[in-house]
Amino acid sequence: MLTDYYRKRAREYDTLYATAAWQSELPVLHDWLMERVCGKAILEVAAGTGYWTQVLAPAAATITATDLNAETLAVAARRDYAGRAPRLLTGDAYRLDAIPGEFDLVFCGFWWSHIPRADVARFLAGVCARVAPGTPMLIMDNRYVEGSVHPIARTGPEGDTYQLRRLHDGRQYEVLKNFPGRDQLASDLAGAATGLDWTALEYYWLLTCVLT
Repeated sequence: MLTDYYRKRAREYDTLYATAAWQSELPVLHDWLMERVCGKAILEVAAGTGYWTQVLAPAAATITATDLNAETLAVAARRDYAGRAPRLLTGDAYRLDAIPGEFDLVFCGFWWSHIPRADVARFLAGVCARVAPGTPMLIMDNRYVEGSVHPIARTGPEGDTYQLRRLHDGRQYEVLKNFPGRDQLASDLAGAATGLDWTALEYYWLLTCVLT
Protein backbone atom coordinates (compact mmCIF):
# COMPACT_ATOMS: atom_id res chain seq x y z
CA MET A 1 0.00 0.00 0.00
CA LEU A 2 2.75 2.50 0.94
CA THR A 3 4.77 1.69 -2.18
CA ASP A 4 1.71 2.09 -4.38
CA TYR A 5 0.83 5.41 -2.74
CA TYR A 6 4.28 6.93 -3.37
CA ARG A 7 4.36 5.58 -6.91
CA LYS A 8 1.10 7.37 -7.70
CA ARG A 9 2.09 10.47 -5.73
CA ALA A 10 5.45 10.93 -7.47
CA ARG A 11 4.50 13.95 -9.57
CA GLU A 12 2.85 15.83 -6.72
CA TYR A 13 5.16 14.83 -3.86
CA ASP A 14 7.23 18.01 -3.75
CA THR A 15 4.17 20.16 -2.97
CA LEU A 16 4.83 18.96 0.58
CA TYR A 17 7.75 21.36 0.84
CA ALA A 18 5.54 24.30 -0.07
CA THR A 19 3.71 24.00 3.26
CA ALA A 20 3.66 27.60 4.50
CA ALA A 21 4.38 26.83 8.15
CA TRP A 22 7.53 24.90 7.28
CA GLN A 23 9.26 27.53 5.17
CA SER A 24 11.28 29.17 7.94
CA GLU A 25 12.87 25.86 8.97
CA LEU A 26 13.82 24.47 5.56
CA PRO A 27 16.98 26.64 5.38
CA VAL A 28 17.98 25.28 8.79
CA LEU A 29 17.76 21.75 7.42
CA HIS A 30 19.81 22.74 4.36
CA ASP A 31 22.53 24.30 6.51
CA TRP A 32 22.56 21.33 8.91
CA LEU A 33 23.21 19.00 5.98
CA MET A 34 25.88 21.17 4.35
CA GLU A 35 27.90 21.18 7.58
CA ARG A 36 28.01 17.37 7.62
CA VAL A 37 28.14 16.05 4.05
CA CYS A 38 30.95 18.03 2.43
CA GLY A 39 33.32 15.71 0.57
CA LYS A 40 31.46 12.55 1.58
CA ALA A 41 30.54 9.52 -0.52
CA ILE A 42 26.85 9.37 0.39
CA LEU A 43 24.38 6.50 0.30
CA GLU A 44 20.90 8.05 0.35
CA VAL A 45 18.17 5.61 1.36
CA ALA A 46 14.62 6.11 0.04
CA ALA A 47 15.47 9.26 -1.87
CA GLY A 48 12.00 9.62 -3.38
CA THR A 49 11.84 12.40 -5.95
CA GLY A 50 15.34 13.64 -5.15
CA TYR A 51 14.44 16.84 -3.32
CA TRP A 52 17.19 16.28 -0.75
CA THR A 53 19.49 14.64 -3.29
CA GLN A 54 19.55 17.98 -5.09
CA VAL A 55 20.54 19.70 -1.85
CA LEU A 56 23.28 17.16 -1.06
CA ALA A 57 24.85 16.72 -4.50
CA PRO A 58 26.83 19.99 -4.80
CA ALA A 59 28.63 19.39 -1.48
CA ALA A 60 29.15 15.62 -1.68
CA ALA A 61 32.10 13.87 -3.28
CA THR A 62 29.60 11.37 -4.71
CA ILE A 63 26.01 10.46 -4.00
CA THR A 64 24.09 7.28 -4.76
CA ALA A 65 20.38 7.89 -4.27
CA THR A 66 18.16 4.82 -4.01
CA ASP A 67 14.42 4.31 -4.00
CA LEU A 68 12.08 1.39 -4.47
CA ASN A 69 9.97 3.26 -7.03
CA ALA A 70 11.18 3.97 -10.54
CA GLU A 71 8.42 6.61 -10.80
CA THR A 72 9.89 8.78 -8.06
CA LEU A 73 13.44 8.37 -9.37
CA ALA A 74 12.20 9.49 -12.80
CA VAL A 75 11.27 12.80 -11.17
CA ALA A 76 14.69 12.92 -9.50
CA ALA A 77 16.39 12.36 -12.86
CA ARG A 78 14.86 15.58 -14.22
CA ARG A 79 16.36 17.80 -11.53
CA ASP A 80 19.25 20.20 -12.08
CA TYR A 81 22.27 19.08 -10.04
CA ALA A 82 24.59 21.84 -11.22
CA GLY A 83 26.92 19.40 -12.94
CA ARG A 84 27.11 17.04 -9.94
CA ALA A 85 24.59 14.44 -11.08
CA PRO A 86 24.02 11.62 -8.57
CA ARG A 87 23.79 7.94 -9.37
CA LEU A 88 20.08 7.07 -9.15
CA LEU A 89 19.36 3.41 -8.47
CA THR A 90 16.16 1.49 -7.92
CA GLY A 91 16.67 -0.47 -4.73
CA ASP A 92 14.97 -1.84 -1.63
CA ALA A 93 15.83 -0.05 1.64
CA TYR A 94 15.89 -3.47 3.31
CA ARG A 95 18.30 -4.92 0.72
CA LEU A 96 21.13 -2.42 0.69
CA ASP A 97 23.58 -5.23 0.01
CA ALA A 98 22.37 -5.06 -3.59
CA ILE A 99 23.53 -1.43 -3.95
CA PRO A 100 27.06 -1.18 -5.40
CA GLY A 101 29.66 1.34 -4.26
CA GLU A 102 31.74 2.46 -1.30
CA PHE A 103 30.20 4.93 1.13
CA ASP A 104 31.32 6.90 4.14
CA LEU A 105 27.99 8.49 5.08
CA VAL A 106 24.37 7.27 5.11
CA PHE A 107 21.48 9.71 4.77
CA CYS A 108 17.79 9.00 5.45
CA GLY A 109 15.51 11.93 4.74
CA PHE A 110 11.84 11.50 5.67
CA TRP A 111 12.08 7.73 5.46
CA TRP A 112 12.42 6.75 9.12
CA SER A 113 8.80 7.68 9.85
CA HIS A 114 7.62 5.14 7.26
CA ILE A 115 9.48 2.16 8.74
CA PRO A 116 7.06 -0.18 10.55
CA ARG A 117 8.02 -0.58 14.18
CA ALA A 118 8.48 -4.32 13.62
CA ASP A 119 11.02 -3.62 10.83
CA VAL A 120 13.27 -1.03 12.50
CA ALA A 121 15.81 -3.61 13.71
CA ARG A 122 15.87 -5.30 10.29
CA PHE A 123 16.48 -1.99 8.53
CA LEU A 124 19.30 -1.02 10.87
CA ALA A 125 20.93 -4.43 10.58
CA GLY A 126 20.99 -4.01 6.80
CA VAL A 127 22.53 -0.53 7.04
CA CYS A 128 25.21 -1.68 9.49
CA ALA A 129 26.05 -4.66 7.28
CA ARG A 130 26.38 -2.43 4.20
CA VAL A 131 28.91 0.13 5.47
CA ALA A 132 31.97 0.01 7.68
CA PRO A 133 31.71 0.46 11.46
CA GLY A 134 32.24 4.10 12.33
CA THR A 135 30.24 5.40 9.35
CA PRO A 136 28.07 8.39 10.29
CA MET A 137 24.34 8.33 9.57
CA LEU A 138 22.15 11.42 9.27
CA ILE A 139 18.38 11.18 9.70
CA MET A 140 15.79 13.93 9.18
CA ASP A 141 12.03 13.74 9.52
CA ASN A 142 9.05 15.80 10.55
CA ARG A 143 7.35 16.07 13.92
CA TYR A 144 3.68 15.78 14.69
CA VAL A 145 2.33 19.31 15.01
CA GLU A 146 -1.44 19.59 15.12
CA GLY A 147 -2.75 21.35 12.03
CA SER A 148 0.48 21.11 10.03
CA VAL A 149 0.28 17.40 9.18
CA HIS A 150 -2.51 14.94 8.50
CA PRO A 151 -4.16 13.83 11.75
CA ILE A 152 -3.52 10.33 13.08
CA ALA A 153 -6.35 8.11 11.90
CA ARG A 154 -5.47 5.04 13.94
CA THR A 155 -2.72 3.29 15.88
CA GLY A 156 -1.82 -0.33 15.07
CA PRO A 157 -1.04 -3.12 17.55
CA GLU A 158 2.74 -2.60 17.18
CA GLY A 159 2.42 1.12 17.94
CA ASP A 160 2.52 2.26 14.30
CA THR A 161 0.40 5.30 13.53
CA TYR A 162 -1.48 5.86 10.28
CA GLN A 163 -2.80 8.85 8.37
CA LEU A 164 -5.46 9.10 5.68
CA ARG A 165 -4.09 10.95 2.66
CA ARG A 166 -5.83 11.98 -0.54
CA LEU A 167 -4.13 12.46 -3.90
CA HIS A 168 -5.09 15.29 -6.24
CA ASP A 169 -7.24 12.90 -8.26
CA GLY A 170 -9.31 12.04 -5.19
CA ARG A 171 -7.91 8.61 -4.39
CA GLN A 172 -7.46 8.05 -0.66
CA TYR A 173 -4.77 5.95 1.02
CA GLU A 174 -3.99 4.91 4.56
CA VAL A 175 -0.30 5.68 5.05
CA LEU A 176 1.97 4.53 7.86
CA LYS A 177 3.60 7.60 9.43
CA ASN A 178 5.32 7.36 12.80
CA PHE A 179 6.47 10.31 14.90
CA PRO A 180 9.16 9.05 17.29
CA GLY A 181 10.63 11.23 20.00
CA ARG A 182 14.18 11.30 21.28
CA ASP A 183 13.75 8.44 23.74
CA GLN A 184 12.16 6.18 21.14
CA LEU A 185 14.95 6.87 18.66
CA ALA A 186 17.62 6.22 21.27
CA SER A 187 15.98 2.88 22.08
CA ASP A 188 15.66 1.96 18.40
CA LEU A 189 19.30 2.77 17.66
CA ALA A 190 20.77 1.11 20.75
CA GLY A 191 23.17 -1.59 19.63
CA ALA A 192 23.32 -0.26 16.06
CA ALA A 193 24.78 3.21 16.64
CA THR A 194 26.52 5.41 19.18
CA GLY A 195 27.04 9.13 19.66
CA LEU A 196 23.42 10.10 19.07
CA ASP A 197 22.87 13.84 18.69
CA TRP A 198 19.17 14.74 18.37
CA THR A 199 17.83 18.20 17.58
CA ALA A 200 14.16 19.13 17.73
CA LEU A 201 12.88 22.07 15.71
CA GLU A 202 9.23 23.06 15.74
CA TYR A 203 8.30 21.02 12.66
CA TYR A 204 11.31 18.72 12.13
CA TRP A 205 13.77 16.57 14.03
CA LEU A 206 17.39 15.94 13.06
CA LEU A 207 19.69 13.17 14.25
CA THR A 208 23.32 12.24 13.77
CA CYS A 209 24.88 9.00 14.96
CA VAL A 210 27.79 6.68 14.24
CA LEU A 211 27.01 3.15 13.05
CA THR A 212 28.67 0.27 14.89
